[in-house]
Amino acid sequence: MTAAPVTGAETAAQAETGAETAAACGVGTPAPAAPGRRRAPLVLRNRAFGAVWLGQVLTQAAVRMFQVGVSWWLVAHAVRDARGLASGLFMAACTLPAAALAPVVARAVARFAHRSVLRTSAALAGAASAVLALWAYADGPPLAAVYAAGLALATCQAFFDPCLTTSVPELVDDADIETATGFELSTQSLAGLGGALLGALTVDRAGVAGLAAGCAAAYLGAALLVAAARFRTGPTATTAEGDGAPEGPAAAPERRALLRILGDLPYVRRILVCFTAANLFTTAVFVVIPLYTRSVLGGGGATVALLEGSLGTGALIGAFTGARVPGRPTVAGAYCLGLMALALALPGLFAHRLVIAGCLVVAGWCAGAVSVRFVALFQRLVPAADKPGFFAVMQAVLGVSLPVASLVFGFAGDFLSPRALCLVQGVGLVPAACALALLGSPSRTPGPDPDPGAEAGADPATEPVGGAR
Repeated sequence: MTAAPVTGAETAAQAETGAETAAACGVGTPAPAAPGRRRAPLVLRNRAFGAVWLGQVLTQAAVRMFQVGVSWWLVAHAVRDARGLASGLFMAACTLPAAALAPVVARAVARFAHRSVLRTSAALAGAASAVLALWAYADGPPLAAVYAAGLALATCQAFFDPCLTTSVPELVDDADIETATGFELSTQSLAGLGGALLGALTVDRAGVAGLAAGCAAAYLGAALLVAAARFRTGPTATTAEGDGAPEGPAAAPERRALLRILGDLPYVRRILVCFTAANLFTTAVFVVIPLYTRSVLGGGGATVALLEGSLGTGALIGAFTGARVPGRPTVAGAYCLGLMALALALPGLFAHRLVIAGCLVVAGWCAGAVSVRFVALFQRLVPAADKPGFFAVMQAVLGVSLPVASLVFGFAGDFLSPRALCLVQGVGLVPAACALALLGSPSRTPGPDPDPGAEAGADPATEPVGGAR
């Protein structure tokens, strides 16, 4: 989702997409000194990055498990009337912090050492989960306590995710940025798969207490992994005593206003608007799945796990194959959104469990493939001084539609059938796909620092991007 120019070195690096994609898939790239041998995956040969990446897997799996588990608990066990509104309100609480706290997150990531932000966020989330687990074991917690815990976990995750994305250059060499981005972005797919599979099943077998206890263990484990990792120092490292970051003017470059960052990237801004509109309909699937399972399929936690797992499986496949989708990012993204619209609408016409699972695999693949074409490019094209603010702004812009979608579709779920909601999702994605397809090339869009190579035929939008989500 970017249009900033690609330098000559970056274009050359992106021309080796096949090797980078192989590395992102964990099979390695040929070592320069021994062409016949394969290098170990980045998470194994770079222990610091591997530890932080595993910590991200644990945190995102925990928050996803909590969201899926509580959504199913509300629909199936805790609420008799207005199940859709209760589930939608909970998902809105879980998605609000990312949008509301963007300026705070940007300042924190820019001011404090990244390792400190990561480990503190994970530790606080673990403490909140542990408190809820103890409360639930002693006595059934009120709905307000469960909602508050969801809000607390989402707040901690709102700091953790953009901070980790910003800190990738502090963990790996420049040549490994695309591969590291691939692993880092694939975490959401891994977490969505593992967390979704465990969430509803855990609630059916161990209740909210067991769910919260599992989340606490994952978060505290992530905090320990991050604390043990060594982050590199450099001109872009933040200052913090004990983390080895330099002090002085070089360590604290001037930070631009958040809106100014997007103002200088008009092409990026238009793409983010398209995806924000699309998110109004795509993210509603997390509210629709439990309602569909109970009202249409008549299933239990195992069915929710199947459907959520199908969505996560598709996203994981898309994470590692999306870089091979041909065409400019906007064109490829438009096709993916169109295919996702069809996949989300079909359950409104065919109420068969396996058909729905297959549709969710396709929808997840589209989401993963879209992310591949855009996010890895940010690591190279966004100035280092702007990265904390940019990733916070991106998270806020894309996330601002999530609480709205949760509330609207949750409220509508008490009046419309889940099958009708599926059709609304599919139809609503079509305008966003068309708008994305109509966007031109970044080389023909006004913006800062145009790439001289673009006029010579090196259009950055046509270069495949390594990385995955």
